[in-house]
Parts: sequence; structure tokens; C-alpha cells
Amino acid sequence: MAAAGRRWFGGSRGADPRHDLGRHGEDLAARYLEKQGYRIIARRERVLRGDLDLIALDDRTVVFVEVRTRSDTQHGHPAETIDGRKQRRIATLANAYIRRHRLEDCRVRIDVVTVTLTGDDGKPEIEHYQDAFESPW
Repeated sequence: MAAAGRRWFGGSRGADPRHDLGRHGEDLAARYLEKQGYRIIARRERVLRGDLDLIALDDRTVVFVEVRTRSDTQHGHPAETIDGRKQRRIATLANAYIRRHRLEDCRVRIDVVTVTLTGDDGKPEIEHYQDAFESPW
């Protein structure tokens, strides 16, 4: 997967670079998932007082995708940032989305996609963890 290096960074004047980094990671994750056959049905979906990064369909399964992006691994792997509290928060938001859209009868899972932008060849390293953690359904 090709990357534009780090020059994409910077965005609009006064923007938080972490926000730009996160959006770039979500874009890369969405493209990656689409190449794997997923259909993205929502991005940055606002639910309750939070956001679901990506919502996709994998065949007949609704997949809530948490995307974690890092510019390096100096402070650990991006997946390490999803602790028990964050997992519960994602599950709560996913449940709210399911109720709002009346998807109670659908198969559902939560995936995590990590994006690390420090590849030696300038390409991002993307890892996909299907059914990444236990969910209440």
C-alpha cells in the first residue's frame, strides 16, 4: 500500500497534527479493508458522545472497526492503546448504533486496524485484527 510519506501531515492551519494523523490512518484503513472485500458503510459515525471510526460489511456481518494510527512505535504498538476501558466504550457505542439502526438480528463483530507510518520503504504497516476483543453480544 503506497503512502505519501509524512508530507500529508499538517492539514489546515492550526489543526491538531494528531487529528490529521488519525484521519489519514482511517483513510488508509478504509482503503485496505475495501481491497479485502469489505464495504464501508459509515465513517466517523457519531453515536452518543463518541465516534465509531469505521463501520463496514464483511459479507453479512456488521463490523465496527477501531483504527489506531501511530507515526512510530517508540511508545509501543498502536494496538496497545486499546485497554479494557476503551474496549467497553467501543462496545457501548456499537450497541447504541445497533439499536438506532435496528440491527439486533445481524451478526456483529469488532475489529481493530492498526496503521504505523514508519515503514523503511515509506509504506505504512497495516495490521488487521478480526474479532479483536470480546463484545457483549
